[in-house]
Amino acid sequence: MTDELVAVAKKFGSLSEYSIQLNRWILKPIGAWSSSSSTAREKIMSKILVVICSCFSLFTIIPSILRIIFEDEDIYLKLKMLGPISHWLIGGINYVVLLLHKNDIRSCIEHVQADWKIVARPKDQQVMLRYAKVGRYITGFCAGFMQGGVFCYCVMLGIFKQSVKIGNETVAVYSVPCPPYKLPIYTNPTHSIVLATQFLSGFIVSSSAVAAFSLNATFANHALGQLNVINMWINEFVNYPRNQSKDSCVNEIDVIVEHHLRILSFIARIEHMLCLICMMETFKCTLGMCMPSYLILAEWSDHNIQNLMAYSMIFLSMTFNIFLVCYIGEILTEQCKKVGDVVYMTNWYELPDKDILNLIMIISRSSKEVKITAGKLVTMSVYTFDSQISFRILKYPTTNNNDVN
Repeated sequence: MTDELVAVAKKFGSLSEYSIQLNRWILKPIGAWSSSSSTAREKIMSKILVVICSCFSLFTIIPSILRIIFEDEDIYLKLKMLGPISHWLIGGINYVVLLLHKNDIRSCIEHVQADWKIVARPKDQQVMLRYAKVGRYITGFCAGFMQGGVFCYCVMLGIFKQSVKIGNETVAVYSVPCPPYKLPIYTNPTHSIVLATQFLSGFIVSSSAVAAFSLNATFANHALGQLNVINMWINEFVNYPRNQSKDSCVNEIDVIVEHHLRILSFIARIEHMLCLICMMETFKCTLGMCMPSYLILAEWSDHNIQNLMAYSMIFLSMTFNIFLVCYIGEILTEQCKKVGDVVYMTNWYELPDKDILNLIMIISRSSKEVKITAGKLVTMSVYTFDSQISFRILKYPTTNNNDVN
């Protein structure tokens, strides 16, 4: 057990670095990483990256929106363009939100680093390490899945030729994921320049979404690890004989109460930082599940395998995104409630009156629901995910024959 902690600390420099390393790798390329130890050169480079990323994103978003508004095309082609441009647009908004919350991200990172110093017992750190591994796995899978989905979509709609109608003829020409307004994208070198720009902008806007989900996964799993540590401390405090020498971490009830409030404060900070991003991602994922479903049905009759694969990848990616956020919110809510249940199931009645009152304070605080929301409007839970999927599959209720008669 201790050997694993030593090995991880030696490989990554510290246990806290193991938790946040992937987040740094995702946030730094888009200039959204903030650290109190950053040098002046790193701060200047971060600002330059923000300007570059913003220009690339706007170069894709603005011409595509202008084409939807002013181009004289039928409604089906406008709907086909609406799906990709909504991903770019909402990803750009999420990028702005991440930049506005750089100080909150830095505070949460520092909170994680401080927790690894506060919780010093090896068996407690082992619990935290187990949840840190889960956060890293989710972050890595989310980054690969989302970036891979956008990359495949750009390749399928940008590298391979598409059939378009020019005048009275149907010809196979190169296209781009988000066709711009009044640009000759069917000929080189314009096509290559626009496609390369959209590849980069797609990476940027997807990185903003990946960053939001990775921060959510990392911080939520850290909070889950801390809640499990609190449960261990409560059981030790209540069940150990009073005359037995115990570790200082569980010897005083006020340490447990203060650390519990520290965890809840950390979760509240996560909610404040990510609620707007969760709202935008919920809207994007909802649109991203509806539009590809319609386009898959529309393309099915033409047997266009290339477009069907692209739309299917988008649908799976959006479904995974919304499920991930809902599942993390559900687990956090349940684990916060569980702290009060753990206190109640111990032999609390054998403790002195003062300690019983302190434990009652933990139960009272745990009874208040802790939740991750989308813009303070929708609670991110498995029930929310189930209701969204059920609404799409069973949009209209079945009609009983007796009711018809």
